[in-house]
This record gives sequence, C-alpha cells and structure tokens, in this order.
Amino acid sequence: SGLLTRLQTSAPTVRTLSSSKSLSQNIPSCLWKLGRLNHVAIAVPDLEKAQCLYRDVLGARVSETVALPEHGVYTVFVELGNTKLELLHPLGEKSPIASFLQKNKTGGMHHICIEVDDIKAAMTELKKKQIRILSEEPRIGAHGKPVIFLHPKDCHGVLVELEQA
Repeated sequence: SGLLTRLQTSAPTVRTLSSSKSLSQNIPSCLWKLGRLNHVAIAVPDLEKAQCLYRDVLGARVSETVALPEHGVYTVFVELGNTKLELLHPLGEKSPIASFLQKNKTGGMHHICIEVDDIKAAMTELKKKQIRILSEEPRIGAHGKPVIFLHPKDCHGVLVELEQA
C-alpha cells in the first residue's frame, strides 16, 4: 500500500475544460468546409533524381511528368496512400519554382494543398478576413480542379493552396 499511496498522492492534477462551453463554440461557422490534406509540394532542382528517390529507393508509386505551362511548372505526384507529394520543377524562366530554387539551391517544401468544398465561398470569406489571395479567380490546377493560393505572410510563413474537392 505504500507505493500505491505515494503514486496516488504524487500524481499531477489534470485540469479539464468546463463542459459548459465547448471549444467549437468559439469558432465561427463558415459557408465552406476545410477538407483533407491533398498534397505537400516539394520544389526539386533535378526532377529525374527526385523521381528515382521516391520510386526506386523508397518504393512509392510515382506518376509521369506533366507540364503545366500556365503555372510554369513540371509536376510529378508521389502516391503515399493517405496523401501525395507533388514534385515541382521549373518550366520556363518566369517559373515561380525557378525563383524558389534560386533561393533554395537544394530544393525544399514549397506549399501545402488542402481541399475545400466550395472554393468561391472560401475566397469570399477569406478576403473578408483580410487573407490575401494570389489571384483574382481560381485557376485549374494539376488535378484539373480549381485552385487558389493564399499569401504565405498571412498564413504564418506557409504558402497554402486550396483546391476544390
């Protein structure tokens, strides 16, 4: 009984939240819903080497390379089961990935993509909340669905892509 008594008296007190007010009551309801993480995008200086790493070394299923001239990128998707990685490589001198790679020579995380159920409603509400959107209208992304990008300075340093689910 000595050890049990010491454990009972020395156990830290656990504080619980008052059940009278749930955390969700502090979150305003939205006209749109944030969904699952669709992908994490990684800028790579050598697309073939990156494809080989994920396919040949790590054993992942890797898509063919797709050129997206309207976005200035080549994309490759790496299937992970619960989400994807998007490998990005510059397409043309004005590519946003080219400027990213000038600052980050070995590559690195470029953005995250989260699905939304209503991209137009999301845009309207985010503008009201002073979140800058990097285009006036959604553009068609790599999955053939409308996408927008949110300014990283308004998202704690992370470039966030929202994609219509």
